[in-house]
Parts: sequence; structure tokens; C-alpha cells
Amino acid sequence: MTPSRSAGSPDLLVRGALLVDGTGAPARRGDALVSGGVLRALGEVPAHLVPAGARVLDAGGLALCPGFVDLHAHSDLAVLTDPEHLSRALQGVTTEVLGQDGLSYAPVDDAALAVLDVQLAGWNGRLPPGLVTWRDVGGYLDRIDAGTAVNACYLVPQGTVRLLVVGAEDRPATPAELAAMRALVREGMAQGAVGMSSGLTYTPGMHASTDELAALCEEVAAAGGYWAPHTRSYGAGALEAYAEALEVGWRSGAAVHLTHATMNFPVNRGRAGELLALVDAAVAAGQDVTLDSYPYLPGSTTLAALLPSWAAAGGPEALLARLGRPRDGEELVRLRHDLEVQGADGCHGVPVDWASVQVSGVATAGDPWLAAAVGATVAELAQREGRTPFAVAVDLLVRDRLGTTVLQHVGDAANVREVVASRHHAVGSDGLLVGARPHPRAWGAFAHLLGPCVREGLLSLEEAVLRMTLRPARRLGLAGPGPGARGVLRVGAVADLVLFDPAAVEGATFDEPRRPPRGIPHVWVAGVPLVTDGARTGATPGRSLRPLLPHRP
Repeated sequence: MTPSRSAGSPDLLVRGALLVDGTGAPARRGDALVSGGVLRALGEVPAHLVPAGARVLDAGGLALCPGFVDLHAHSDLAVLTDPEHLSRALQGVTTEVLGQDGLSYAPVDDAALAVLDVQLAGWNGRLPPGLVTWRDVGGYLDRIDAGTAVNACYLVPQGTVRLLVVGAEDRPATPAELAAMRALVREGMAQGAVGMSSGLTYTPGMHASTDELAALCEEVAAAGGYWAPHTRSYGAGALEAYAEALEVGWRSGAAVHLTHATMNFPVNRGRAGELLALVDAAVAAGQDVTLDSYPYLPGSTTLAALLPSWAAAGGPEALLARLGRPRDGEELVRLRHDLEVQGADGCHGVPVDWASVQVSGVATAGDPWLAAAVGATVAELAQREGRTPFAVAVDLLVRDRLGTTVLQHVGDAANVREVVASRHHAVGSDGLLVGARPHPRAWGAFAHLLGPCVREGLLSLEEAVLRMTLRPARRLGLAGPGPGARGVLRVGAVADLVLFDPAAVEGATFDEPRRPPRGIPHVWVAGVPLVTDGARTGATPGRSLRPLLPHRP
């Protein structure tokens, strides 16, 4: 099957569906007429409105809703290298937001690309030779416009911006450097970004002060975008980190979207209500605040991300050099103490529990020891080999050149349920697509919320769809009242659509993390069939979405 850029969308009439419109309103039975990639009629569609030759699809009582919007995706390379993009397409995701956690591939120069190739290998894999021909946000979005499976929005990555201007050093930016970073954010917003992201437990973005973040967010606010911070802690300092994010929003005037928002680690069990109280108070005071999360307990990141930030000074190659030094030397003794006793800033101020850190993937092929580590916790590997967990972790990092990805089993069920049920919640998968055993949220976050979470009574069907459609579309500026809106079943809206079976839908599992979702037979992007009878069609109707934000220059 050869992927193709569709020249247009066929006329379509979906008959007898349960229409779940994305607003949270009660579902109703009816038809949906699509022509020219737009919803033309809903409800009882008379025959004279149906164009000659239109395809008629009997829904058989299945549910029809808007396409899902993933507010936190890590498909920055996959949108260019994998036209099938099955994890998104088969799950009903028709729009995803890239440039997350303050690190991505635009804007860049050659020196920054060399750093990002190593630092982001655990998120996105190694950079294919010759792939990156762009240098700015607009160039990256233009490449997406050449054709991909689903639509994409982009956040200017604050850590990459700091890498370009300040470098990897942990120091304040000079006034001239701050002005240069502001200019890059301003340029990225003007070229089509919907906001800015930060990764405040990842170097070098974490080196930015509150003042620096507020200054950059002023550019975001001026363009009508939003700031999406991965905050400084989801562990020992979680509430303080959320409070800082809200302060940045107040000071800059930028809308704040708290990404993968939850309260993790044993220190925060049962404390989601405190986070939600902070958000409620900010919203009541007039601040624009939203959040996303995924409906699972474990988190997922790179093994290198758990290290203390001082160890990464100078960039990835300097970190690898430190890790290669004698284990009883001053630097590695300090590193081990910070990880296992004090609690590193990279591990959210909580001493690492190696039994909770499970290897999910490696970036280096051809190393049998690395391959055999996948699926085991660091503690299990240490016991297997009669070594300390720290020694095993260091070997993983060195032999895999920092590319090792891990699951962190640090979530709390009560916290996850309370955040998902909150009135501010939308869905972000935070799904990493690389590794032999990735977190199933990449292939299953939307199907899991739509299926098991609804059937177990956590949310109504209408509320679940709202969190995946209209609410995130509003955050992105895609759900305006006029024609061309996304995220809602409404006459004049773009026909990004999903037809699914509420009784059968379910996603991937930890045992089968890339298992295609079940119960989602049909997906359309702007009326173009993306998935038909559960199989990819090969069409690539996706493009970059560059909404005209309220104050964009």
C-alpha cells in the first residue's frame, strides 16, 4: 500500500449513528452528511441533500464523534518518517500537539541538532541522516504540510531555544541572550506555533529562572498562545512547582496548560485534590488554566532524565564522559548519593527506587546485553547479575549512549482518577513511540479512556468524548464559532470523525503495548478516509494546523 496525499474528500452519509457531538451534551441518534471535507447536515438528513454518488455507511448504532486531539504527543519525527502512523490513526487521533517538554527540532542549528540527536534518542529515536533540512518553526511545519497521516500543531520548545542561545550551561541568561530568546519565541509564534512548551526537569530548559520563563511567556501571550510546562517536580516539590507555573502565567498574561498533570511518588498519594484546588482558585480569579493527563499509573521517560542536572553540564557528550569515569571517583560517588539518598532534581527530588524503574527500550541495536535488559527493572537486572542497581544503571546509560527509555511505576490510582474526573481535564497521551516495550499510552490512551474508563463508571461517554475533542480543540484555538471548527459535530465544522463501538473499544496493554486498538473501525481526517474497517487506507490528509490566534501578529 503506497501512502498518498488525497486530492479531496469523497461525499459521505453516515446513517443511524449515536451522535456524540463533543460538547458533553447527551448523545442522540441521527445521520451525518459530509461533503467537501465539511459536515453539511446532522440529524435526519433528507434524501435530496445527499449528493449523487455519495458513499452511504450504515453505522449500525455505533457512535460517531469528532476526531480526537492529543494535547501531548511525541511524534515529532514520526510525522515525517512514518506515513502510516498507526498509533495515532487507528486510535482515532486526528490532531496531535508536538514540540513538547521544551525539547524538539525547531528552531535549530547544526550544533543544537547534534545535541538533540543524542538527548532525544530515547523519545524519538536517532535522527535519520539528511532528514532535517529546516532551521525554523515555519520550515518544520512546511515539511508536515507535504503530507502525513494526521494533523499537527506545534509548541516552540523553550529548552531548545535556550540551547541555541545560552547553550547547556546552568547560568542566568544575559540581557542580550534573553532578548535573543524572546525573538526566537516571537518568530516561532508568528510562523504558526500555538504556544511554547517547557521541560523543567530536563536540561537545559530547567536552568531558566521564573523571571526568564515569564519574559518568554510574554511573547506567547502577545501572540494569543499558551504555555505548556512540564513543571519542576511531580514528586517532593510538586505543589510548589505547579504554583510557579501559575505565577508565570499571572506575570506574563499567558494561558497555562499543565501538561501530564498529576501527583506522583509515594509522598503524594491521595493529594490530587490539592493540585485541583490550586487550579480551581486560579480559574476563579480569572486565570486561563487547563491541564491534561493520561489514564495510567506509570510514567515514562529516559533513564538519563533521572540524573541530577549538574551531571549533564556541558551536554550529552560531557555526561557520557562523566559516566565513564571510575565508579569510586568523586563525581560518580556524588551522583549515586544524589540519586539514591538525596533525591536528584531529575527524579523530582525523590530518592530513586530502582525496583520502580523498568527498562522499556534501548536505542542501540546489536548489543545482546542491552536487548536482554528490556522489560526488567533496574533492581531485577542488578539481582540477576549480582551487582548494585547504580552500576547497572550507569552501564545502561553508557552502552546505550543515553538512549534507554524507562517506565516509572510511581503513580497513584486515586490521584489519576481524581484528575481525569476534574472539570479542567483533557487527554494527552505523552506517548513515546520508540523502544521494544513502550508505555501503552501511545497506542491506547484514548481507547482506554473511551472504553474501560467509561464502562467502569469513571466518566460518562459524553464526558470522555468532551475531554478528547472540543475541550482540547478550544485550548488550541481550533473550535471557533464559525466554519472550519474542529473538535465538534456541528454543521460547517471540519469532518475529522471517529466511528466506534462503545461496548468494545479498548486500547493497548502493558503486555502488548503496540496492540492496535479494538472497536474503532472508521476514522476520517477532513472527510478523507484514514481508517476503513479497522485498516489504514494509506491516505495522508494531515497537515500542520496554524490557527489564527487572537493576538497573533
